[in-house]
Amino acid sequence: MTEAIPQRDAGFAGQPVIEVERDGVHYTLLGTAHVSRASIEAVHAAIDSGQFDAIAVELDEQRHKALTQPEALAQLDLVKVIRERKVAPFAANLALAAYQRRLAEQLGIEPGAELKAAATEAAARGLPLQLIDRDVGITFRRILQGLSWWDRAKLVGGVAGGLFAREDVSEDDIERLKEGDMLESSFGEFARDTPSLFATLIDERDQYMAAKLRERADGATRVLAVVGAGHLKGMARYLREETRAPATLTAALAEVRQKRRLPWITLTLLALIAGGIAWGWYHGGHALGRDLLLQWVAWTCGLTALGALLAGANPLSLLAGALVAPFKPFRPGLPSGMFSALVELRLRKPAYPDFLALRDDAQTLRGWYRNRVTRVVLVFMLTNLGTVAGEWMAGARIFGKLLG
Repeated sequence: MTEAIPQRDAGFAGQPVIEVERDGVHYTLLGTAHVSRASIEAVHAAIDSGQFDAIAVELDEQRHKALTQPEALAQLDLVKVIRERKVAPFAANLALAAYQRRLAEQLGIEPGAELKAAATEAAARGLPLQLIDRDVGITFRRILQGLSWWDRAKLVGGVAGGLFAREDVSEDDIERLKEGDMLESSFGEFARDTPSLFATLIDERDQYMAAKLRERADGATRVLAVVGAGHLKGMARYLREETRAPATLTAALAEVRQKRRLPWITLTLLALIAGGIAWGWYHGGHALGRDLLLQWVAWTCGLTALGALLAGANPLSLLAGALVAPFKPFRPGLPSGMFSALVELRLRKPAYPDFLALRDDAQTLRGWYRNRVTRVVLVFMLTNLGTVAGEWMAGARIFGKLLG
């Protein structure tokens, strides 16, 4: 049975609160601003009240570790990140960390400090702690799969631009952050102008967090959930009205659509290029066929090497990417950037200080090149970008010669 309890106009320390009772569990949703000292005071006041026997926070395991165990970054397995093709989510996490650091420097308060306070107090008092938010990497991948190619490019460009912006965060953005969500604010205007992105960032996570509260109560009967104020109404609605089994719902919302087993675009490209070269060889003789093949090799090797060079790759890393670039259609699951990044990682293995300085270095372009962790990420991304550009240029030149 679900019972809606009226929202308090002023909850703990004046922060908004909504209470919901369902299946014998009383949930108190405390809405906070991620850059507000009043929110920290509200968390302490709520826990000090002694009313709750479990605490839930708007964090996933990764963000929880980042807030409470900064040294955990030093345990990151970069080889695993590269081989599992998780470089893009990792870069998105760095963008979020850089944005949060800028806010901390501007406002004198660590974003998410109230979530950290809730987690720390729960541990100190021996209360069960529930991490109810969805993994940031999953959210990022679900965002990308729901966008067009052009929107993906705009989003990645916006995130990359936000990494190195040095101006202060605007007052409007700060006010929106006080009422909204850290991830939404990090993606800026693009999030507000793109309905599918907003749905993934906010509404899906409202559903996910409400289901997590129902799924894992640890036998508690009075649960305090500390979440951003922007999630308050949506979570309360789903907590009251959702009828699907929580485990089924969270599994569905954490699913990332797998790419097709047959890479049709890559196979089509291979067929066109190979067919074009074969046609040229047959109708134009060895000279034309050899010239078309050299065009493919030169453009893919050359622009792959240029991408690695722009990333500041070691010469051997650059060579590794360039050598395998012409064979990409035959190994679609192994991009050139993976080879370059793995060689780079071998030759310039990040040291412990690189991980400690990661959040600071991620704020500046110079820092990305100086830090060996972020340098590997740059090598991976720019080498792959060079390969893609090389394929398109080679294809254009080959068909230009055939049609000309």
